[in-house]
Amino acid sequence: QVQLVESGGGLVQPGGSLRLSCAASGFNCSSYTMSWYRQAPGKERESVAGISRFGSTDYTDSVKGRFTISRDNVKNMVYLQMNSLKPEDTAMYYCAGRPWYKSGRPDYWGQGTQVTVSS
Repeated sequence: QVQLVESGGGLVQPGGSLRLSCAASGFNCSSYTMSWYRQAPGKERESVAGISRFGSTDYTDSVKGRFTISRDNVKNMVYLQMNSLKPEDTAMYYCAGRPWYKSGRPDYWGQGTQVTVSS
């Protein structure tokens, strides 16, 4: 059974940092393009960062230079290091994955972890 479980969300002050983790099971994420998405209240879900099976990364413009996506294929884990957090980063964050040979929206999604940036 395929499962993605996120952790690491919470409440943080502006300028602070959080590290999100995503534990994958039921498939080998090394053969998958893995991504982090987020959805704020009243807004559409958006892609935040992605990492290919080769380790190449891409980010939405609003998080470039502040967020870093990484993966540990041995542990079957994906991470999102978030620095210099801003109130507009407040959202539910989702881990997602799709096989490397597919394009478009991910096939698998986690249940999400809430990130709130507020003083």
